[in-house]
Amino acid sequence: MTAVESRPAGVIGTGSGPAGSGHRPLRARVMGFVALTKPRIIELLLITTVPVMFLAAGGVPDLWLVIATVVGGYLSAGGANALNMYIDRDIDALMHRTEQRPLVTGLVSPREGLVFGIALSVVSTVWFALLVNPLSAALSLTAILYYVFVYTLGLKRRTAQNIVWGGVAGCLQVFIGWSAVRDELGWAPFVLFLVLFFWTPPHYWPLSMKVKDDYERVGVPMLPVVAGNQVVARQIVIYSWVMVLTSLTLWWPLGETSWFYPVVAAVLGAFWLKEAHGLHARAKAGVTGPKLKEMRLFHWSITYATLLFVAVAIDPFLH
Repeated sequence: MTAVESRPAGVIGTGSGPAGSGHRPLRARVMGFVALTKPRIIELLLITTVPVMFLAAGGVPDLWLVIATVVGGYLSAGGANALNMYIDRDIDALMHRTEQRPLVTGLVSPREGLVFGIALSVVSTVWFALLVNPLSAALSLTAILYYVFVYTLGLKRRTAQNIVWGGVAGCLQVFIGWSAVRDELGWAPFVLFLVLFFWTPPHYWPLSMKVKDDYERVGVPMLPVVAGNQVVARQIVIYSWVMVLTSLTLWWPLGETSWFYPVVAAVLGAFWLKEAHGLHARAKAGVTGPKLKEMRLFHWSITYATLLFVAVAIDPFLH
C-alpha cells in the first residue's frame, strides 16, 4: 500500500497556513468541516436513535431530551468520522469514491482534521454527561473509541470481517437512545442492537461489491475483494435471514410491541429477503457488471432500516 500526502486542489500560491485554507471561501471551508462528520451516515444513526427513545418512553419522550440526545449524537458520530478520515486520508486519496474528501483535496489540513475530530469527541462526551446522563456519555465515548481504534486502526486494513465487527460502533446508538430516557439498559435495545449488527454487513457488502476495485487498489480486504460474488451473496443471505428473524423477537418472546411492529417488520423483511436471494441467484449464475444489480439491495437496506425504526416509534401509541 502506498501512503500519499493530502493533495491540495486548486491552491493558488503557497503561504504559511494549511494547504488551501487561505485561498478558499469561508463557506467552502465550513462545508469541508461539515463533510468530515459524514452527515449522510449520521442521518441513519439518528434515525435509529430517536425511535428507540419513543419505545423507551412508551410514547412521546421529553422534547428537550430528544434535542440534547440528537445534538450529542451528531457531535459524537461526527468526531469519530472526522478521526476516521484523518487516519484513512492516505487510502482515501487513491480511491475514486473518496478522492474528493476535504483532507485529500487540502480544503482541510490533516492537523485541522485531527484537532476537529478530537474536539467534537470531547465536547460530545461532556455534552452527554451534563445534559443527558453519565451512562449515555459512557456509551457515546465507547462508540467513538471503538470506531477509531478497533475498526479504523485495528480491523479495517487487516481482516475481511472488518465491517462485521466494526459495525458495533453504529449499533451502540440504540443503547444511547434507550439509556437517555431510562438511564439503564434492557432487552429491547439489545434486540435492536442485534438487528443493526446483522443489518450492517448485508447493507455494506453490496456497496463493497460495486467498488471492490477501489478497495483492492489500496489493499483493504473487504469481503468482495478476497471472495467471489457468489460467496459474498451467500453471506448476505445468511445475515439477512438472521436479521429478519431477530427483528421479530422484539414482539415475541419479549412482548415489547403491539401487533403493528411485527407486521411491518415481517413485510419489510420479506422484501429484503427477496432482494437478497435475487442477488445470490444472479451471482450464482455468474452475472457480473451492471446486471448484477447489487446496489438495489444497498439502497433498499437504507429504506428498510428507516421504515423499521419508524415502526418502532409508532408502535408505543398502539401498544
